[in-house]
Amino acid sequence: MELIISGNLGKLPAKGQSTHRGLLQEYTGYTFPLATSIVLSGQYEDDLDNCEDIVYTGQGGNNLLGNKRQIQDQVMLRGNLGLKNCMEQCVPVRVVRGHQSANSYVGKVYTYDGLYQVVNYWAEKGVSGFTVFKFRLKRLEGQPLMTTNQVQYTRGRIPNSISEIRGLVCVDISDGQEDIPIPATNLVDDPPVAPAGNCKGTCVDPKSCACARLNGSDFPYVHRDGGRLIEPKAVVFECGPNCGCGPGCVNRTSQRGLRYRLEVFRTPKKGWGVRSWDYIPSGAPVCEYIGILKKTDEVDTASENSYIFDIDCLQTMKGLDGRERRLGDVTLPTYLEKDDDKKSESVPEFCIDAGSTGNVARFINHSCQPNLFVQCILSTHHNIKLARVTLVAADNIPPLKELTYDYGYALDSVMDPDGKIRQMACYCGAEDCRKRLF
Repeated sequence: MELIISGNLGKLPAKGQSTHRGLLQEYTGYTFPLATSIVLSGQYEDDLDNCEDIVYTGQGGNNLLGNKRQIQDQVMLRGNLGLKNCMEQCVPVRVVRGHQSANSYVGKVYTYDGLYQVVNYWAEKGVSGFTVFKFRLKRLEGQPLMTTNQVQYTRGRIPNSISEIRGLVCVDISDGQEDIPIPATNLVDDPPVAPAGNCKGTCVDPKSCACARLNGSDFPYVHRDGGRLIEPKAVVFECGPNCGCGPGCVNRTSQRGLRYRLEVFRTPKKGWGVRSWDYIPSGAPVCEYIGILKKTDEVDTASENSYIFDIDCLQTMKGLDGRERRLGDVTLPTYLEKDDDKKSESVPEFCIDAGSTGNVARFINHSCQPNLFVQCILSTHHNIKLARVTLVAADNIPPLKELTYDYGYALDSVMDPDGKIRQMACYCGAEDCRKRLF
């Protein structure tokens, strides 16, 4: 940890006077010491490094020359006091990271990863039972890509498998036409792209993908966490059976089935509910609503089947009956521009009946403040009235949090077989709960 420490700068040798006088003027009014940089290199057992967000263990009390364990309490002096002063005076800190390297005579190489702000600090008992200071730092926005993400060892060992190749954008640019695969990597571009005209196995360039062009000339998903939807859309056009890409294509994200461990559990007032044992990141597809496809006018309304899901993608596009319109940048099929199908405009023509045959989605409850949203998806065809219905995470969802989405009922919109208005209480418990489901 590098420090600027207070002192009597006026008594420094003449050779250094101009430099230190300028330094003194620059930091007039600051409380010293100030930390100018920290180094993360695995020396402290309590460090936590998530790249953009760091929990940095303070200075002192560590057996650096031995087993790297904490052997005594830390005190609020020197580097610890410097970081505390940086937080209180909003002085950013440079962050340097150390990386293991067999080619370096010291066993490591170091990269500069930009400026971070100290946002919080506290004292706690560390892993070894001694008091340590913890400092949380967040990377300032608007900086270039972190150097750590681009570290390459030009004389490093050859990877033993495809999974070890960093920055892989194409497994084999020859598409199997050569006896030995020729992988392509890209650690320069952000987002990384593959060589033009190659890589039939996965779509990497939205300019050359016909399905991406229907989504506004870009992919609706990002690769992170196995594929995440960037934003809700009226409809998402995914790659399908007529595309040359394989199952690993980012534009097939919703077609990969369940990715999270789900549990159906009984609730006190809402019947069955669903929760995940895993953390679900925002934008991740959770599950598809599956059942028997029917025409809405053929559904038996007298059976009180509560597992009917209207495929109302067209109505959402047009913002009908109070639906939130979210067209976004999509290219609609030409037949949707015609206004000759007034019936299907007012009422969805098709629905999904999960009453007798369905999947886990039918047990997901309503909430007035949901953590999932409904996304219509087209992949095997472009008939918007028969779109697949997928439930996507609207926010980061912690483990064991109940999964919910807004059923979208307008109040007083549901009738019983006698034509009377049906009412059902809502027990979602949200702060702005409407108190009624319909």
